[in-house]
Amino acid sequence: MGDMFSWPWKLSSFPSLVLLLFTSFLLYKALELFWWRPRRIEKHFVKQGIRGPPYQFFIGNVKEMVSLMLKASSHTMTPPSHNILPRVLSFYHHWKKIYGSTFLLWFGPTARLTVADPDLIREIFVSRSEFYERHESHPLVRQLEGEGLVSLRGEKWAHHRKIITPTFHMDNLKLLIPIIGKSVLDAVEKWSSRLSEGGEVEIEVSEWYQSLTEEAITRIAFGMSYEDGKTVFQLQAQQMTFAAEAFRNVFIPGYRFLPTEKNTKSWKLDKEIRRSIMKLIGDRRGTCGGSTAPATKDLMGLMIDASERTAATTTATANVDRGSDGRRSPMTTMTEITVHDIVEECKTFFFAGKQTTSNLLTWTTVLLSMHPHWQSLARAEVLHVCGSRDIPSRDHLAKLKTLGMILNESLRLYPPAVATIRRSKTDVMLGKYSILRGTELLIPIIAVHHDTALWGPDAHEFNPARFTDGVARAARHPAAFIPFGLGARTCIGRNLALLHAKLTLALLLQRFEFALAPSYRHAPTVLMLLYPQHGAPVLFRRVTES
Repeated sequence: MGDMFSWPWKLSSFPSLVLLLFTSFLLYKALELFWWRPRRIEKHFVKQGIRGPPYQFFIGNVKEMVSLMLKASSHTMTPPSHNILPRVLSFYHHWKKIYGSTFLLWFGPTARLTVADPDLIREIFVSRSEFYERHESHPLVRQLEGEGLVSLRGEKWAHHRKIITPTFHMDNLKLLIPIIGKSVLDAVEKWSSRLSEGGEVEIEVSEWYQSLTEEAITRIAFGMSYEDGKTVFQLQAQQMTFAAEAFRNVFIPGYRFLPTEKNTKSWKLDKEIRRSIMKLIGDRRGTCGGSTAPATKDLMGLMIDASERTAATTTATANVDRGSDGRRSPMTTMTEITVHDIVEECKTFFFAGKQTTSNLLTWTTVLLSMHPHWQSLARAEVLHVCGSRDIPSRDHLAKLKTLGMILNESLRLYPPAVATIRRSKTDVMLGKYSILRGTELLIPIIAVHHDTALWGPDAHEFNPARFTDGVARAARHPAAFIPFGLGARTCIGRNLALLHAKLTLALLLQRFEFALAPSYRHAPTVLMLLYPQHGAPVLFRRVTES
């Protein structure tokens, strides 16, 4: 009788039991992810003599990091100084003084080990690069950057890089010199007409250089005019606001799928960007093979050609490559170039190409304004090699050694990307350290570039002469200068950025002298890349002909 009356109770309690077990499982997983695992990782590194700020449940050290960075960015650097590490990467500067240059910090429940030793950096990027991969960015950041070369991995990255590489060969880039030169001169004409004889004009160069580089980027990406591509730039500028904020926040799995106000706006912008690029792809496909095809090997044309070739190959070999289940083999799928791939590569190139080049131009102009002696040396070289009015040729640009040294020193002191992150794909030894699978390695590029042990006691000073004998001999270690990365994943747009910057500055030096405007406030800050927080107003006046 007792058993008979107990059955209804047992049946009614079954859902509650399932719910209790499920809740317990979730609690266990949460504790494992946000507490037990971080504590085990901390102990693992403490045994090796590596310490760091203590882990805080769920948020790690993000709250302290943001607090330090906000405090640092709340004031300008008066008087101006090139010792910008304490302001730009304040959390690293702060904790390095306590724990040394190799320490463990926490971005949420994710462990990040700082690595500033150039021997270890070379190991990560070159000699043992197969054990490390680029870490996955926050979804909003990835949406802005695009799923192109910057974020691709493995075979797909290698395939895309092989296709796109001809775009950045110097023989191809030299064909762009007249186009870039004309766009610079056209832009200069718009504001130089305001210059009276012996007068001056104030230009906010950080904004001006961004619009200037957009023309060249559109040409290189699409083989089309700026009018065709400007919509994408405008939409990405809006999207960057959301990405920059996400850059400082802990990544919460699944949060990107929630219809929050910011997520909704970001989704809408991404759709508009895709729609604009898809239209450009359609327009370009309509002109491929015709007389209007550009002479240069632009990114979109190369991707479209590769897409059509792989599509034809896939169709021809479909019967061979399909298995008994009717699906294509992984290798066939891997090498296909889809319309989605083309869109993502264009997004990546639009964002990275524009921001890297415009930042390099901005900081170099600021540095030459601060250091008139080097500006005079660079101008004398340009006038001697190129004359006072002609657009420099590729051969001219190759002879501008002083200007090249100045650009390298600018990249050393003010690298566009102040840090980069890699993630260990497996348990691996890094030098004498045992690195656990999934550990992120934070390489503070700007700290390496400002290290007095590598660059000497004048590491915080502007001294282009240190590059007189080339990049390899400028520092005490060849891996101490990494503005474009190192190894196989060195930035593919390096040649373009340097050519564009050298050509633009040569044209300006031919025609103008420049100095910082009285309103300039020195305040480098990180908004994904290194920016002047309050802009960069510069005074231009015509060069007096002797």
